[in-house]
Amino acid sequence: MMRNNTAFPRIIISAIRGGSGKTIISTGIIAAFKAAGKEVSPFKKGPDYIDAGWLALAAGRPCYNLDTFLTPVDLVLTSFYKHSLYADLSVIEGNRGLYDGIDLEGTTSTAELAKLLRAPVILCIDCTKSTRTIAAVVLGCIHFDRNVDIKGVILNRVAGARHENILKRSIEHHTGVPVLGSVPKLSRQSFPERHMGLIPTPEHKWAADSIAAAAEMAVKYIDLDKLAQTAFDAPDLPAAGSAENIEISEKKATEPPVDFKIKPRIGIMKDSAFQFYYQENIDALISEGAELVYTSPLSDKTIPDVDALYIGGGFPETHAKELSENTFYKEELKTLAETGLPIYAECGGLMYLGKELVLDGVTYEMAGLIPVVFGFSKKPQAHGYTIVMVEENNPYYNVGTEIRGHEFHYSSVIKWNGEEKDLAFRLKRGSGLINNRDGVVFKNVLATYTHIHALGTSAWAEAMIRNAVKYRENKKAGPASM
Repeated sequence: MMRNNTAFPRIIISAIRGGSGKTIISTGIIAAFKAAGKEVSPFKKGPDYIDAGWLALAAGRPCYNLDTFLTPVDLVLTSFYKHSLYADLSVIEGNRGLYDGIDLEGTTSTAELAKLLRAPVILCIDCTKSTRTIAAVVLGCIHFDRNVDIKGVILNRVAGARHENILKRSIEHHTGVPVLGSVPKLSRQSFPERHMGLIPTPEHKWAADSIAAAAEMAVKYIDLDKLAQTAFDAPDLPAAGSAENIEISEKKATEPPVDFKIKPRIGIMKDSAFQFYYQENIDALISEGAELVYTSPLSDKTIPDVDALYIGGGFPETHAKELSENTFYKEELKTLAETGLPIYAECGGLMYLGKELVLDGVTYEMAGLIPVVFGFSKKPQAHGYTIVMVEENNPYYNVGTEIRGHEFHYSSVIKWNGEEKDLAFRLKRGSGLINNRDGVVFKNVLATYTHIHALGTSAWAEAMIRNAVKYRENKKAGPASM
């Protein structure tokens, strides 16, 4: 449904810390609302692909990321307005703890997003081995910033009825905030985890069953009516979010800057090995006039006829054997790169383009486009926001450009046989590939550990289209021009 005013029913599900269970609870709430006939628009605060995948699956529609580090504040608001307009209500899952950010002021925290969106906050609290102290924690969150509107608490991992009773009485008596749900320690593990959190939905054969189990949990243990009422009681947002203004901006955004007679075909490598793509990045390519073509080195023997290729992140290490054995696909990819096919690769894509992956002493040959051998650790090698400066020529960004992104990976460089001039980026924040550098350039290939968000890096989609069109024209002109 589309509203004709500035009311955007919404809630933010936050927590005291990461690992409190807010993703499963958010997923369950969204799935339960959907099952009850409500159209829910899901959002994830911060740089995240896996949680967003579960939220999207629960809602039956794309999940968009709201991040004030990666994206200008006005575009965060615009994105929220645009993607909430046709929904009954919006559910935003926070990240880490409510007030956690990258600086003393918490400028990138879930709390700051809650204030920006004037959104009611529901705290999901892991109550393991705690009772009255949880009331003090909630009270502390309330007083820490009075401009954050904490409207409810959902208790998680509750030991039993007595535990629940003490918690509920203590919280409501000392804070005045209602307890809207009490979820016990769940005996069945429907959401398997890996080193970075939940396993991505494309890898989970029982994903639909997991969503159903989460919805059942929410219906049984959470007061969904009061939760929905809290969302509908959220204050109106500024007039910039009105239906008329959104429709005007949406029309402009969907009109490609160039009227192509034949749309440039952008290949996207997507399967259980490569799955980390912001929906905003996909939307940006379409808005720029691209026709998207999906391909998989796990299931395809050849690469489709494309004018450029986008390889996102994921977990190539869990599919190293299959990727290594698809020799024809790798050889074709290398040949296309040699002839100038534009390729943009992030993290897992970077590893696939490397020479080898070494896992537990076993070496797996990869595509061999760039001279890097990667290994893996049990501990994170990089995890967080990045700021990179473009210092070398490359097909995608002008020298002098500053890019905000993020990186998270357990892989590292075992061997680098390239030169420093082959690395386009210098990191002002983050780890990068090697020696505080990142962004391997080879002809029209750029491969980097840094993930970008298209709303904060608008030059990326434009460059993808520009390079794709140029490559297609060169193909028509013949080998001499390439």
